[in-house]
Amino acid sequence: MAKVIKGGVVVSATGRIQQDVRIEGEKIVELGSNLDDSGSEVIDATGCFILPGFIDGHTHLELNNGAGSQNSADNFYTGSKAAVAKGTTTIIDMATPDKGGTLKACFAGWNSMAAGVSSCDYTYHMSIIEWNEEMKAEVADMFAVGLTTFKMYMAYENLRTSDKAIFEAIEEIKKHGGMLGVHCENGDLCDEVTLRCREAGELSTHYFPLTRPPAVEAEAVERYLTIAEMADYPVNIVHLSTKRALESVRRARQRGQKVFVETCPHYLALDESVYDLPNFEGGKYVCSPPIRSLEDQVALWEGIIDGSINTISTDHCTFNYKTQKILGKDDFSKTPSGLPGVEDRPAIIYTKGVAGGKITLERMVGLLSEDIAKQFLMYPQKGAIAVGSDADIVIWNPKPEGKISVKMQVSNVDYNPYEGFQTKGAAQEVYLRGIKVAENGQVVQEKTGKYVFRKGNA
Repeated sequence: MAKVIKGGVVVSATGRIQQDVRIEGEKIVELGSNLDDSGSEVIDATGCFILPGFIDGHTHLELNNGAGSQNSADNFYTGSKAAVAKGTTTIIDMATPDKGGTLKACFAGWNSMAAGVSSCDYTYHMSIIEWNEEMKAEVADMFAVGLTTFKMYMAYENLRTSDKAIFEAIEEIKKHGGMLGVHCENGDLCDEVTLRCREAGELSTHYFPLTRPPAVEAEAVERYLTIAEMADYPVNIVHLSTKRALESVRRARQRGQKVFVETCPHYLALDESVYDLPNFEGGKYVCSPPIRSLEDQVALWEGIIDGSINTISTDHCTFNYKTQKILGKDDFSKTPSGLPGVEDRPAIIYTKGVAGGKITLERMVGLLSEDIAKQFLMYPQKGAIAVGSDADIVIWNPKPEGKISVKMQVSNVDYNPYEGFQTKGAAQEVYLRGIKVAENGQVVQEKTGKYVFRKGNA
């Protein structure tokens, strides 16, 4: 049976219009005023906005920290449910191979964890943690299976590669029309300052952000910009967190470079004072890059408002406080790094951004859906309320007021970094390819996700 959504306002990144939306099967088939609804299921969206399903372009739902000791609290089952519960219908997870492993094996492994389990649609960024001729040859294999985006690291001893490797990887990925995202921090400096803190007995979470100051992010961003300029290819900077790094991006764009920038909700809603919370509460907020100053937060919002920042994703990576984060109680460097976010991103950005008067709802649609889909080669299948697009739809009610709490979350982690955050607006109903998967924050249909096959631009 066809579905017709009536009474709502359809919103894109460029405008809004009062329209009905007809869904048949998995697709949107018609838009217009007063669509005939005879023989169809009618969905009343009066007083609500009809938004394209949100896309989270940066998650770690299946993560082992590389030391073999800590697995993420969420997996594809729990993390994808947390996503769709509040309106995120597609995720791009970070697939990370084992050292000495192949990209093909990693891809197969991630598919085995997601297929038939995920409650939202999914694809991956393939991490490249070592570079050699065998790895280079496998890049083409990834495009053959619809994976067009990759990630490399400038930090973390077990994950990072050399500047030469990043340069050569860009050249290979460029041949196929893909994109490389890079975690930009100077790993050598982070490691050295951490070691010095440990030797000095400076072990509380207060010292954690001091080991990864804005300078180490900005330096790595400048280095990545230089590498990409040499290769004549667009830059994709993930989880940018500081005013100083954003200034580097603006200078690069003035030189003519094409740069894509992602930031995260925790950099927009929290500040570095969390690291001074008593009783190791600061351990909940250990993530890399760290949460920054209020000055950085203001600068990031300014970047969102003026378009310097392109997208907002979460870097969702969960570790339980009571059994995993607590390992760093006497030494911050032993704290597993990461925060939850995939569930609460829409409400946080709507509340602080749209209801807070900083951005329009159209801008939010771009930041959380449309522009992510375009950047990562899913548009217009995803990220659009348009004829022929997947019927990934969020009926967004701007009126509800709520409070974020671990007691009500779907995510499998035992705390919420936004505990007590007052929200405005919520996903009233969520549709994934025409299937209603969530209503008022509760998942009503699970395990409906499918892999999203993408094609390069070559």
